[in-house]
Amino acid sequence: MTPDAVRARRVLTPEGVRPATLLIEDGTITGVAPVDLPLPGEAEVLHVADSAVVLPGVVDTHVHVNEPGRTEWEGFATATRAAALGGVTTLVDMPLNSIPPTTSVANLEAKQAVAAGQLAMDVGFWGGAVPGNVADLAPLWEAGVFGFKCFLAPSGVDEFPPLSPAEFTKALTEIASFDGLMIVHAEDARVLDAAPAPPSRAYSDFLLSRPDEAEVAAIAQVVEGARETGGRVHVLHLSSARALDLLADAKAEGLRVTVETCPHYLTFAAEGIPDASPQFKCCPPIRDDGNRDALWQALDAGIIDCVVSDHSPATAEVKLAGDGDLQLAWGGISGLQVGLAAMAAEATRRGIGLEKVSAWMSRHTADQVGLAHKGRIAVGADADLAVLDQAVPLTVSAAGLAHKNPISAYDGLTLPSQVTTTILRGRMLDRTDPGTHGGMLRR
Repeated sequence: MTPDAVRARRVLTPEGVRPATLLIEDGTITGVAPVDLPLPGEAEVLHVADSAVVLPGVVDTHVHVNEPGRTEWEGFATATRAAALGGVTTLVDMPLNSIPPTTSVANLEAKQAVAAGQLAMDVGFWGGAVPGNVADLAPLWEAGVFGFKCFLAPSGVDEFPPLSPAEFTKALTEIASFDGLMIVHAEDARVLDAAPAPPSRAYSDFLLSRPDEAEVAAIAQVVEGARETGGRVHVLHLSSARALDLLADAKAEGLRVTVETCPHYLTFAAEGIPDASPQFKCCPPIRDDGNRDALWQALDAGIIDCVVSDHSPATAEVKLAGDGDLQLAWGGISGLQVGLAAMAAEATRRGIGLEKVSAWMSRHTADQVGLAHKGRIAVGADADLAVLDQAVPLTVSAAGLAHKNPISAYDGLTLPSQVTTTILRGRMLDRTDPGTHGGMLRR
């Protein structure tokens, strides 16, 4: 179905949640009209249940699709289908863990060639900054990547090594020269090397091996880099609340620093994670309940800018390696399909409205990467919509999720609402088979 209009009692507009009729033409919102606007008899209208709210489609700027090279871990077909079913209408693919990584124009073109014809929703691409590829950064920018990811500690895959402090400064200086964006996995390699990391099935031991100090030290380096070069920097998947004062001070200073966190850091807490449960392992790790509260407060205060999935799946063989030894298991949470529902549930429990959740997951992420026509319900924007029905609960079953490998920290979680309809550029996607109506985005 490609509706000419969407009618609902609750639509999230720039003026707040209100009754509205959304008029759609050629995949674009052409009007945000009164809910009782008369329409021609032949108009095809989607009537949304009163229990549901119409939100902008989620713009998830942190997804590891892994294709080509590790397509058994995920892939464009399965990742974009899972995304679409969860209300995500745009994603930006990370430059790893595919082989080759997106560290040159040739590698970007290889990834785009594989993605063609597989996309259930719209997809853009990050480039990568690794040792020795400074000369590739400007050509990648011209080829349309949205920015450049780097690591300050080992990434977990040999083909995407970390930058030393000197290499980070050199790469950031180059990126600043064309006003690009550097996005950083901020854990300090020296702090991690000094932390105890014995073989262990205990989650408390895993936490000790990825201490808060690793994030704080790395973020201090990122902030200093922004100060030194004038460049734009973005801190990926913040987990440690102990870095919040440093980030708040950087913003107050006027440095061009933005920050994201993830639904798993905002939904789970270390106290509730069983030992020998690698489905909860990620780097940096899920920390304690007080830390989680502080992250929510920082979101509400604007210190943290946005929320993204950091969907990082792997095969069961890799994810469950070590028979419960958390030092050997792959680190990554699979949550692409349930992030919006999980965030809505936890926000509601804390008395936070859906308009803030949507801003963190849609508008702010879209604005960060310059997609002014995404992530909002407004005239001229793409008609990308997610219908979240608050009368339809969701009990998550990892086996029932659309991503390729049925492992997820969210398995068994019951959420009070779920996405029941996703609309991509005016086209209502089939819940059984969303199809391949997505396109590839350039900066």
